[in-house]
Amino acid sequence: MKNTQYAVIGLGRFGSSLAEELLKLGYEVLGIDVDEEAVEEMSDKLTHVVVADSTEEEVIRSLGIRNFDCVVVAIGNDIQASILTAILLKDIGVKTVVAKALSELHGKVLNKIGVDRVIYPERDMGIRVAHQLVSPNLLDYIELSNDYTIAELAVPKRLAGRTLKELDPRARYGCSVVAINRKNGVIIAPTAEDTFEERDVMVVIGTNEQIETFENEVIR
Repeated sequence: MKNTQYAVIGLGRFGSSLAEELLKLGYEVLGIDVDEEAVEEMSDKLTHVVVADSTEEEVIRSLGIRNFDCVVVAIGNDIQASILTAILLKDIGVKTVVAKALSELHGKVLNKIGVDRVIYPERDMGIRVAHQLVSPNLLDYIELSNDYTIAELAVPKRLAGRTLKELDPRARYGCSVVAINRKNGVIIAPTAEDTFEERDVMVVIGTNEQIETFENEVIR
């Protein structure tokens, strides 16, 4: 197990899958939920699980939650409980608080109370799926800001054997290939002489417009 400790409050679909993935990555994970059934279901899947009301300060303090490196508030449909929990966690001095927002307004409130990172899983997944539907070669899509994106693009057969220098995406389109992912490993910061193989995945960073142009003119 790695040294960083995580706690996930709210063991619904999002919280439980997040907690399980953190455990698979080698971290200790405490799962907390007010629902006994949800806790019971995760009892043999996480490092520790506990039934607790995260809006009760004494209860949360008794769990030693302040000692965790990161606490994720993944509470489902109870916005009030989500906000109260986040306030409490910040108040008792948790190092990093991450919270799931159910709406833009919910997210604004979480930001106002000092949550370190607000995530919108449903919205973000919807955006990523939409981009994947309209771009067959797009495997993944992460929006860094309103303007900049990281995209994973599948290398088509016709580009096999071509070098990065031949494609020259930076000079021609303004975007950069920052990694090439292939079966036997990942090439970080590929050189101009690195060649592409069929079924490689190129990781590209640039503006939305640059990547779209590069994909339309080179990848498709």
